[in-house]
Amino acid sequence: MERYYRPEIETAPREEILKIQNEKIVKQVRHVYDHVEYYRKKMDEKGVKPEDIKSVEDIHKLPFLKKDDLRECYPYGLLAVDLKDCVRIQSTSGTTGKRVVAFYTQHDIDLWEECCARAIVAAGGTNEDVVQVCYGYGLFTGGAGLHGGAHKVGALTLPMSSGNTERQIQFMMDLNSTILCCTPSYAAFIAESLKERGYKPEDNRLKAGIFGAEPWTEEMRRSIEAGLGIKAYDIYGLTETSGPGVAFECSEQTGMHINEDHFYAEIIDPDTGEVLPEGEKGELVFTALDKEAFPLLRYRTRDICVLTRGKCSCGRTHVKMCKPMGRSDDMMIIRGVNVFPSQIETVLLNEGYSPNYMIYVDRKNNTDTLDIDVELSPEKFSDNIAEMQEMEKKLAAAMRTMLGIGPKIHLVAPKTIQRSEGKAVRVIDNRKLHD
Repeated sequence: MERYYRPEIETAPREEILKIQNEKIVKQVRHVYDHVEYYRKKMDEKGVKPEDIKSVEDIHKLPFLKKDDLRECYPYGLLAVDLKDCVRIQSTSGTTGKRVVAFYTQHDIDLWEECCARAIVAAGGTNEDVVQVCYGYGLFTGGAGLHGGAHKVGALTLPMSSGNTERQIQFMMDLNSTILCCTPSYAAFIAESLKERGYKPEDNRLKAGIFGAEPWTEEMRRSIEAGLGIKAYDIYGLTETSGPGVAFECSEQTGMHINEDHFYAEIIDPDTGEVLPEGEKGELVFTALDKEAFPLLRYRTRDICVLTRGKCSCGRTHVKMCKPMGRSDDMMIIRGVNVFPSQIETVLLNEGYSPNYMIYVDRKNNTDTLDIDVELSPEKFSDNIAEMQEMEKKLAAAMRTMLGIGPKIHLVAPKTIQRSEGKAVRVIDNRKLHD
C-alpha cells in the first residue's frame, strides 16, 4: 500500500495545489522585490511590478535568473532576509567557476527536510528503517538534506558521508541498513565492492536506494537494482533551490513528482526563453514559492526534460518531471553533432559493459576527436589482442548508431578507472585549452 508523508498535500486535487501556488507566488514576488535590490532592478528593467503578478499564470512576465547572476551576486547579493535570521549556508562544488552560496532560515531547512522526508516515504521508508546516508556532508546539500529527511520520518540515520567503502560495508551489514542514499555511481561501486567480498545481493538487508546528484540511465538503474537486490529511486534537486527533494520518484517510477506546493516548474525553449506547453522537451525553470532567505524566481536549471500531468497509480497529484536528459551545458557538440554522456552510458550498459568509463574530447588538425576509455569487468578482460580489438570495433559501431559519429574506443583493464565517491566526473574536454 502506498504511503505518504503529507497525504493531504501530496494527493491534493489540482485546484487546491493551484490555490496554494497562487497565494504563495503573490507573497513571494513582493518579498523578493522589496528585499533583493538585484532582482528588483531586473523587474524594473522589464517593466514588471509585484502587483502585475496575481497568480502563477503571470510568472512568465518575470525575468529569469541564471547561474551567472548568482555568481555576480556572490555572496550576499540575492539574500532576502537579515543575515541574523539565517542559520546555515550550503554551497555548490564550484567546478565551473565561482561558488554559489545558498542561505537558509530555520523555516527553509524545515521545508527542505520535509521534501526529503516525502521522498524517503515514497521509497517505502518508515520509522522502522535504517537509512544509510553516503552523500557528502558539509557544504554539499546531499548529506544534510537526506539526513534531515530521515530524522523527520523517524528512521535510524547513519550519517556515513561519502567514501571509506570498507566502513560503509561494515555498518551496512552490522546495522542492517534498509535504505541507501548516495550518488548512483557510488551505489554501483558499493555493489561491486560487496561482490568482491563474496556477498550476494540477498545477503544485505537493503530494500531501496535513493540516488541522485548526477545523471544516470535506466540501464544503470537496472544494473544497480540487480547488484544490490533493491528498488532504486531517483531524487532531484539543486543547491540553488534548496537541495535534493525538489522532486522524487514514487513506486510507479515513471518520472519524479515535483513538490508543487513549494516549487513551481516551467519548461522553456533554451534558445528563446519561450514557455513551452506540457509534454514538450526543453529547459527546466524553477520558482521557489516559499523560501525565505534565498528565494529564486524563474531560475534556469539548464536541465533538459519534460513535464507531464497524467494520473499516477501512486495517488500523488503533483506534476512529474522525467529524468533529465542532459544539461544544456552538459551537451557536447562534436563535429556538429549533439552528444550527451547519458547516451554513451546507455550503449555501454546495453552492450553488457560496466558503467565505469571516461570520455575525452579534443581537437586535432581542426577536427574534433572523441575517445572513450571503457573499463572491462574481470570476466570480459582478455589478453588476446585480436579478441579485444574485435570488441572495440563492435562497441564503436554501436556508439556510431546511437550518436551519429564514430568514437575511438579503448577497452582498459579492470580497476584502472578511478572510482568516484561523490559526483562522478565523466568528461574531459581538452578543446577548451586551445580556444
